[in-house]
Amino acid sequence: HDEPVIWRSLLASCRIHRDMERGQLVADRIMELQPSSSASYVNLYNIYLDAGELSLASKIRDVMKERGVKKEPGLSWIELRSGVHSFVAGDKSHPESNTIYSKLAEMLSKIDKLTATDTSGTKSDDITRNEQSWMNWHSEKLAVALGLIHLPQPAPIRVMKNLRVCRDCHLAMKLISKSENREIILRDAIRFHHFRDGSCSCADYW
Repeated sequence: HDEPVIWRSLLASCRIHRDMERGQLVADRIMELQPSSSASYVNLYNIYLDAGELSLASKIRDVMKERGVKKEPGLSWIELRSGVHSFVAGDKSHPESNTIYSKLAEMLSKIDKLTATDTSGTKSDDITRNEQSWMNWHSEKLAVALGLIHLPQPAPIRVMKNLRVCRDCHLAMKLISKSENREIILRDAIRFHHFRDGSCSCADYW
């Protein structure tokens, strides 16, 4: 009853099943247990956004401002022979930045072809072009791109992240594992995700 990890898993499941009513109740409980944690607010915001309830989604942002809740910046890192390389979203500070973004564009082009025939349920209808571009530059994707550049087949790509991986990046990791024929192991704030041949060990519940 008082374990926030269980409640967060249930909230993520509410989003998968588009259960807005139950999602509201679950989010309220998490906010009671961890009032300063941004995860529940962001998940409930996304549930409202998926349901087309833009006014309710906007209210969640207002509540976060009122309570002083700030979303922690996402940070991902990968360890190679040259050391540990860390990234934030849209990061261009890495000395191989141009090569990384070129590789990322190649990766995204490949997975776009995989999803060309069926993209239902993979993205919110309310995601703008700018928002989608920003998600394409999320830190874990940059780290995976660097791993693909430097690690030979069949070495798995191992990436760590300080936050829960978002739904868009989770889907992207599944598709990249298939299009690149590589195992990707992503450790986020919730669990280990083992991506292989287009699927994840979490079975899309995390």
